[in-house]
Amino acid sequence: MTSLTLAKANEIIERAFAKAREASLKPLSVAVLDPGGHLVAFQKQDGSSMLRFEIATGKAYGALAVGAGSRWLNNAAIERPHFVQALSGVSGGRIVPVPGGVLIRSTDGVLLGAVGITGDTSDNDEMCAVAGIESAGFVAVAG
Repeated sequence: MTSLTLAKANEIIERAFAKAREASLKPLSVAVLDPGGHLVAFQKQDGSSMLRFEIATGKAYGALAVGAGSRWLNNAAIERPHFVQALSGVSGGRIVPVPGGVLIRSTDGVLLGAVGITGDTSDNDEMCAVAGIESAGFVAVAG
């Protein structure tokens, strides 16, 4: 079975940064969490603003919490704001319900963790997360 090692987490981050450079995006911050929501790796590009660690981990944590990418949470916040407010409460405010949190699955469907990216638009953050995950040989689930 494939696992999410520190080396693979760092590969995801580097590939996400490469995608950001190709697209001339603003400085990104990337968090990679294991399936239990524990930090495996975090890096931020020079020029990233404050609170980016909290936002990136919140996107990934939210994806893990509901078993879907944070784009699903974004849609739920519009359709069922009471549900997302309750999730925020029970998680101690750790969930950030906007795109950019993407689940990492093995090719055989096993949940390995999640990536959260922040720094540019939510759509661009998500694009870089997907690129990083897929470049590392995993399956990305954006929601």
